[in-house]
Amino acid sequence: MQMNTPPRSPRGSRGTIRLTRRGRIALIATGAVVAGTAVAVPLLSLGAGEPEKPTTLVIPEGWRASQVYGAVDKALELPAGTTKKSFTKANLKLPNDAEGNPEGYLFPSTYPLDEKATPEKLLSFMVDTANKKFNGAPIAAGAQRNAMNVYQAVTIASIVQAEAATKADMGKVARVIFNRLERGMPLQMDSTINYALGRSTLRTTAGDTRIDSPYNSYQRMGLPPTPIANPGEEALRAAINPTPGDWLYFVTVKPGDTRFTSDYGEHQRNVAEFNAHHKSARTKT
Repeated sequence: MQMNTPPRSPRGSRGTIRLTRRGRIALIATGAVVAGTAVAVPLLSLGAGEPEKPTTLVIPEGWRASQVYGAVDKALELPAGTTKKSFTKANLKLPNDAEGNPEGYLFPSTYPLDEKATPEKLLSFMVDTANKKFNGAPIAAGAQRNAMNVYQAVTIASIVQAEAATKADMGKVARVIFNRLERGMPLQMDSTINYALGRSTLRTTAGDTRIDSPYNSYQRMGLPPTPIANPGEEALRAAINPTPGDWLYFVTVKPGDTRFTSDYGEHQRNVAEFNAHHKSARTKT
């Protein structure tokens, strides 16, 4: 998981959102998610006395819209694909920049399920919750302070959510993003490639980086066109309050060992160590 582009001379402005990096990716399991330091979160919470009837729906931080749709289908015992087809009928209150795509605005939380629950109602509840969180003074003012709008802040937060190995690293990951934006460097984040390919993996091949997609941050400059997941509040806070630093690169060599640096040569050495560690791990399995 490396970023292959050394620093270039600055171009563009802070108002022109441009980014970078390859790093740690969320690991997704059926019915649960493991992202950063988060532990597996049950998909459904069962009510006492009704072991077969869920009473709440848990949406973990970092889930993609596709996972949320599947969870709603499962919770409401609907045919697969029902929620995805019905979201256009939900009249969701999304920002204009979203162009009708709810990715990033299906806020991670626990939502009640009752006999009147429908995909449209649940999705509207999620988006309304996101709007309350995102459009309040802290997030909106923080976005403006960093010369971006709220939608761009949510997009950055979604990348932070996917890339940060721990919650403690979120502010540093956000700083790498902003530092690369200021220098006009490509994002080069594996998480955006994974989103384009509909997968989650810790390794990205050279072929992967050549795919034709607006989410290919190796080939395209700037932010992806939408968020790549639904971030939680900590990732949002990191996106508007990045940790001070001059880092341009980072890689999680092994669990608990994420290395941030501004030196491309040092980063390449860290990447080599990452590759060696994972090669050794594969040999032992």
